[in-house]
Amino acid sequence: MSTRNTGVYLCSGCGIGDAVSMNGLEKVVTSEFKKSCKVHDCLCGAEGLGIIQADVADGVNQVVVAACSPRVMTDRFRFNGTQVIRGNLREQVVWSHTANEEDTQMMAEDNIRIAVTEAGKSIAPEPKLESDHSQVVLVVGGGYTGLTAAHEAAQTGYDVLLVERAPQLGGMAMRWSKRTPTRPPYKNPQPNTMADLIKTVSSHSRITIKMSCTVAKTSGMPGHFSVELSDGSCQTVGAIVVATGWRPYDAGKLDHLGYGISPDVMTSVEMETMLKDGRVVCRSDGRVPDVIVFVQCAGSRDQDHLPYCSSVCCSVSIKQALQLREANPDVMVYIVYEELRTPGVAEEFYRTAQREGIIFLKGKVKRIDASLTVLVDDALLQQEIPLTSVDLVILAIGMVPNSTNIESQTHSLDDEYATLLNNDVNFYAPIQTAGIALDPITLPPEKQPEGASILNLQYRQGPHLPVLAHGFPDSHYICFPYETRRSGIYVAGPVRRPMDMGESAEDATGATMKAIQAIRTAARGLALHPRAGDLSLPYINLNQCTKCRRCTVECPFGAIDETTEGFPSVNATRCRRCGTCMGACPVRTINFSNYTVDMLGSMIKAVNIPDETEEKPRVLALVCENDAYPALDMVGIARQSFSAHIRIVPVRCLGSVNLLLLSDALSVGYDGVILMGCKPGDDYQCHFMKGSNIAKERLSKVGETLKSMALESERVTMTEVSIADSAALPKVIQSFVETLDTIGPNPFKGF
Repeated sequence: MSTRNTGVYLCSGCGIGDAVSMNGLEKVVTSEFKKSCKVHDCLCGAEGLGIIQADVADGVNQVVVAACSPRVMTDRFRFNGTQVIRGNLREQVVWSHTANEEDTQMMAEDNIRIAVTEAGKSIAPEPKLESDHSQVVLVVGGGYTGLTAAHEAAQTGYDVLLVERAPQLGGMAMRWSKRTPTRPPYKNPQPNTMADLIKTVSSHSRITIKMSCTVAKTSGMPGHFSVELSDGSCQTVGAIVVATGWRPYDAGKLDHLGYGISPDVMTSVEMETMLKDGRVVCRSDGRVPDVIVFVQCAGSRDQDHLPYCSSVCCSVSIKQALQLREANPDVMVYIVYEELRTPGVAEEFYRTAQREGIIFLKGKVKRIDASLTVLVDDALLQQEIPLTSVDLVILAIGMVPNSTNIESQTHSLDDEYATLLNNDVNFYAPIQTAGIALDPITLPPEKQPEGASILNLQYRQGPHLPVLAHGFPDSHYICFPYETRRSGIYVAGPVRRPMDMGESAEDATGATMKAIQAIRTAARGLALHPRAGDLSLPYINLNQCTKCRRCTVECPFGAIDETTEGFPSVNATRCRRCGTCMGACPVRTINFSNYTVDMLGSMIKAVNIPDETEEKPRVLALVCENDAYPALDMVGIARQSFSAHIRIVPVRCLGSVNLLLLSDALSVGYDGVILMGCKPGDDYQCHFMKGSNIAKERLSKVGETLKSMALESERVTMTEVSIADSAALPKVIQSFVETLDTIGPNPFKGF
């Protein structure tokens, strides 16, 4: 933007003009900022939009709209690529505060100051376009999910490279004699159509298949992944779908269920092999069984084994039981379950089994001995009962994700990092932040899974896809289920979560569409998610960089590598624009063109801080745009109220908040600072994975900074906000304001 020409537009509609003085707001713009300002009672209407469009045509190249929340009317306030800054007068001021009161007017005026200051410090980003973007989708895994993903991508018009480590396609699904029903009437097992799918994929002109092959190395970024295969070939691909499937839990660990004690105790996978061969017999003596017992949750939902539910086991046991009855109508079949999970249309499948005389026992199997006596703690009878004269026991074994190549050598975490760290820099040394020494950097806490990496990523943060505690790849499971913490790499099927073939087909389609989306957005220089369409990228002033490596360590997505000289190097299309690197940098040398430390600091300082004699405290709220900000919007929509002493500055993520901003805010007279971020934990809701955790860790160091300023540590707090917590937010805010009232005014006021 060569010459900034900013137009400010105030909306008086939706009750705004009835609650605050529009003349007062206009005066802030024209007198304090010397900007042109226009007021209209419906800016989102045709007439209001026409006014803005005419000004843009006449040379306005930056628009500030102070009206409703920036989360609404986004399609209307777009003007041929002109940068638009939004100020939230409606939801977070007039709808949530008493009309025509001095505090409400002051809040609205400060809201205008914050928005106009943001505009003055923001530069519209330009797309960073790379040439020769690859349009190829790499699919890793040739099972049902991988084959479906490859076929979907090819049918959409994209070339596919399918890599399968086995000498044949099909994966675990090829072992299945039949499959659980996926079409009406959902009552009986369906034929396994894997052979047809393999034939379709193998003959497709857009699909190249590599069998007995693995991925040796993966480097680069979306649109430009360089993939080296174990056969020595190399190819550039645009995006990657990991569909490596699952493996059965090690039944050898279930000796209390008789596995390994009697040959007639087998897993559901082993039973499937017998069903496919067409001959089910006792392995001990070859006779046809008369009594068969299925034991559900064999290893699943057990804190000593797999604490999660493997999802499909109940339906698989019902399928196998029906197949056994079809082959031998006289066989007696028991299914012992703790909770039977057949949701949705699978309930019809369950009813079929009941009608066929399958006996369902609710209880927990305590023990199975060598004579195949099954001791059941019956939940209905509330006593232990033995099942005797049993010929076969089938353990409904749990599903373990193939998020690593378990057959290859396991590398220790230190080994994986050794080749990535430069010896001339002490990676563990403490650094100075806000005038205090932080603790030494430690390696990321993510648990590295057993086994070798599937993709062997040549990333600064190691070769694995980050995984959760039980091996499933880490993603925002609510909003972005297919994403991993490595941009452009998507997971589908049982490697993502336990699921059956029907769900896997849907999962494969979803992940493929995301992969195609990644290819297309990378070619245009756009962020994919969660800041969809964002053109900004971090830029680093290497002249000020201290090579501390905090940005490369803290980036949740491994977007920053290091040069041979030890400087950070941003991989553009890996970046999700969260700003965590900006918050990590102790010398404030990392910024975005439209989001900088200086911009946030200036927005904070733009607020009018009353003298302490006026008894009007000012509280800074640094609010995450993803959950906390919309939660505050919902407070206004519900016409609830929160303290008018709060001044809201939205941030991309709490991970982007540099500690120095807090000391800056307190030094200009804010009485307190509250950080509002997303909820962490196993079911975290942070759109950038670990922003709240990072902020909490940084915040633990603030006490010394406040002590050096002779300020109370209670002046800074952090709260975790779900979007569903809006009803409780006013109380949270009021409680903090009351705490500050007890402490008293900030002694820095007026300096």
